[in-house]
Amino acid sequence: MNTKPLAPLHGYRPNPQLNKQIESYWDMRSADFSKLRLKELTGPCGPAWSALLAGKLETDKPLKILDIGTGAGFFAILLSQQGHEVTGIDMSGDMLHQAKQNVLAAGCHAEFVRMNAQELSFADAAFDVVISRNLTWTLPDVMQAYREWYRVLKKGGRLLNFDSDYGLITFSRKDEQKDVHANIKEELVTECNEIKDELRISTHRRPQWDAQFLQDLGMQVTIDDDIAPLVHVDPDMHFDTLPLFGLNAQKL
Repeated sequence: MNTKPLAPLHGYRPNPQLNKQIESYWDMRSADFSKLRLKELTGPCGPAWSALLAGKLETDKPLKILDIGTGAGFFAILLSQQGHEVTGIDMSGDMLHQAKQNVLAAGCHAEFVRMNAQELSFADAAFDVVISRNLTWTLPDVMQAYREWYRVLKKGGRLLNFDSDYGLITFSRKDEQKDVHANIKEELVTECNEIKDELRISTHRRPQWDAQFLQDLGMQVTIDDDIAPLVHVDPDMHFDTLPLFGLNAQKL
């Protein structure tokens, strides 16, 4: 793997205690989260996501793709099945364990590395595409993350980020079994709210804030306000009602 020492990080100051809390939270969620993503992958949502990603990438040639916050490997599987060379990173070791198992079971290949999305150890211009789903709302320093993602993109490369403006809501426990967050323990719901409310990104309105920041970095940005109707197509899975925005940014 082509890596180099990290350059100075624009005043970025890691918060080891908060990072550890976030890592521990997702470690505890990893097994149930993996089951959720596998249900999504093997149902109607999997082909819907695959079609959407293929349309965004607009190419038949293999691309080098960095899947940031890969979680249980959902995007890694879909993109590998399309013939791309995928590297997935996550700060949660337990999530990466799930991802490796899921990719192996799917009969495809991806590389996985434990890494902080805000402190990438990859060389400049290492990837054609950086992709992420439902990650940026969990990061202590999204500005630094975006700077790093921009750095590792090749000129003309594309950043795809799918997320929601979770700073607007308070999570609550769900008992309806079709809900994708059903049966999460109350203490984990409380911890998730506490973490979310501590993060600066929760004070910004999205995706407008993200788009402006990426434009300031030197990217051309288009926004899909809500792709949920295109990908949340399984009647047996009830997702969040917040819009799922899509950011498509190209490095100029």
